[in-house]
Amino acid sequence: MRNRINFKFSAIKYLLSAGLCFVAVSQAIAQTDAPASAAVAAVAAVSTANPYGLEALWASSDLVTKVVLLLLVIMSMGSWYIMIVKVLEQSKMGRQGKDAQAFWSAKTVAEGTAALAQESPYRFLADAAGTAVSKHHGLMGHIPLNDWIAMAIQRAVDRVHSNTQSGLAFLATVGSTSPFVGLFGTVWGIYHALTAIGISGQASIDKVAGPVGEALIMTAIGLAVAVPAVLAYNWLVRRNKAVMDEVRSFGNDLHAVVLGTIKN
Repeated sequence: MRNRINFKFSAIKYLLSAGLCFVAVSQAIAQTDAPASAAVAAVAAVSTANPYGLEALWASSDLVTKVVLLLLVIMSMGSWYIMIVKVLEQSKMGRQGKDAQAFWSAKTVAEGTAALAQESPYRFLADAAGTAVSKHHGLMGHIPLNDWIAMAIQRAVDRVHSNTQSGLAFLATVGSTSPFVGLFGTVWGIYHALTAIGISGQASIDKVAGPVGEALIMTAIGLAVAVPAVLAYNWLVRRNKAVMDEVRSFGNDLHAVVLGTIKN
């Protein structure tokens, strides 16, 4: 019985000792982690309350700076919209060019034209050639049929080429003007920063670096808008050239086929 009591007291003593050790270790770990937690909290507070970021630039800017920022945002959104739309259009024309190869397997020009998709530029060229043949009368009848069909197909090719060029002028404009728009915002921001510094009478580095750095953000945004627009313009122009080469080749072959069909 006494041994049991001694065993119980020994167990309780060991449990109390283990508990005290656990509490001591926990306190030591908490004291060790406290500086790290405080540092993380300080970094988070600095990141969320950055006085030199875009939020601070927007909050402290005047009407002119906000208009410049909005203009750059509109330019960027318009550029990316045109990039996506033009890539989809060119891909669609490429697929239509492959489908147009079935035109040459038709028995007649009318049958081959009916097999092409309604919105296909190759269907547009075939319709233009058929319309030219049907309208070759009256004053137009004085024009040689060969030249008349060639003129009609060429006008259709020019119309298709004009459609493929839509939107590229906007990309060229954005690529050439957005750096200057951003530079204007920078000059305007530096002017106001220096004016505020002159009024306050303090020219220390912390007073100068912040406003001038915020102003330089405008130049960075202008370049970020211009570079994708210029690269996309050159890339889309090259892709347009490849697509239009296929369209012109189809038009030349169509001219020979229509003329040969009429003579036969």
